[in-house]
Amino acid sequence: MSETVLTVENLRLDIPTAAGTLHAVRGIDFELKRGETLCIVGESGSGKSLTSLAIMDLLGKRIQRKADKLEFDGTDLMTAGQRRMRALRGDRMAMIFQEPMTSLNPAYTIGDQLCEALLLHRSVGKAAARARAVELLEKVGITGAERRMSQYPHQLSGGLRQRVMIAMALMCEPELIIADEPTTALDVTIQAQILRLLIDLTREMNVAMILITHDLGVVARIADKVAVMYAGELVETGTAKKVFDAPMHPYTRGLLRCIPVPGKTERGSELGSIPGIVPSLIGRVEGCVFRTRCEEATDACAGSIPRRVDEDGHAFRCIHETGRAPVGETTT
Repeated sequence: MSETVLTVENLRLDIPTAAGTLHAVRGIDFELKRGETLCIVGESGSGKSLTSLAIMDLLGKRIQRKADKLEFDGTDLMTAGQRRMRALRGDRMAMIFQEPMTSLNPAYTIGDQLCEALLLHRSVGKAAARARAVELLEKVGITGAERRMSQYPHQLSGGLRQRVMIAMALMCEPELIIADEPTTALDVTIQAQILRLLIDLTREMNVAMILITHDLGVVARIADKVAVMYAGELVETGTAKKVFDAPMHPYTRGLLRCIPVPGKTERGSELGSIPGIVPSLIGRVEGCVFRTRCEEATDACAGSIPRRVDEDGHAFRCIHETGRAPVGETTT
């Protein structure tokens, strides 16, 4: 059995506001093993990026982080101090941010920024660090890698900058990579190249990866596990095959109706949509948060919502029976 790299149990994030406490993330549970890719998918504002920042301990000071368990390869991230987290970040845990132009420092060369993490976390000289950086730039498909080392971020295209970010994340051969919508600012062709590169490299190096996205087409191609997030909570989790072949939560089914299916969706036909808006998460949050937008909602949806889990670990939060009897059930 593969080694568990990351365990998250009942992660909550609260943000104090003038109107009350915003419960931005509530009751997040998942486990990630070495070599697996978990895709967290959902609408903008659902809490995907906050969840990733909570794992890396990069949240703003006002955000209150709580969890029953938040463990990375035996290290309790809830009690780890800033010194310990600095030792982990960039070394054994790495993050690829959404916009590379704001993640790379415009005042330093690509080479300086690539070498920094290796020099900080490993006992190597500058020549060895530079050689490693050139090797990884070539590995991520950047031609003229030696020349690129002396260039600044503004001299590179968006696709090249994102490749540099991937190389930077791999400098210390981490066990976990979190990629927060790494292709958002890129055109479709470059998106496909970057995603293929990420998958090939993580599989080659047996790295666990969390990919945050709102693109279900991407998820279908690369995910081992899928976590569907809505209004701060995971409404459905399971293997990619289970979630796509037999979606159990109304929100997941709504998302799938919004994307065209090659060979099935007729040209010119209308795609599905999910009416309404995400509800406010300020103050007490009760019942199913999706009920205001759900066609299947009943009065009972305002009450306690069961978390149903089948024998394959496919879990969803809904009061409605959907044709498959759960083997386990907890309420929230």
